[in-house]
Amino acid sequence: MTDEEAKRQFIIFAILRIGGVMLFLLGVAIAFTDLLRPGGWRLLGGILVIVGTIEAVVSPRLVKRSMAPSSEK
Repeated sequence: MTDEEAKRQFIIFAILRIGGVMLFLLGVAIAFTDLLRPGGWRLLGGILVIVGTIEAVVSPRLVKRSMAPSSEK
């Protein structure tokens, strides 16, 4: 793997993880604050928390598997 490929892979992983954490935090904010409606919206917030967690944890692994050379799969 060259330096350019490693940099690109790192940037993709960082974007996925940061996006997942941001989605997680948005879900927590929606669930427990008056951001969208008074008293919070626990169902929508919970869904966003789950999706954000999956994006932050699972999607980088899937991308890494898809970017690996065919002999390493």
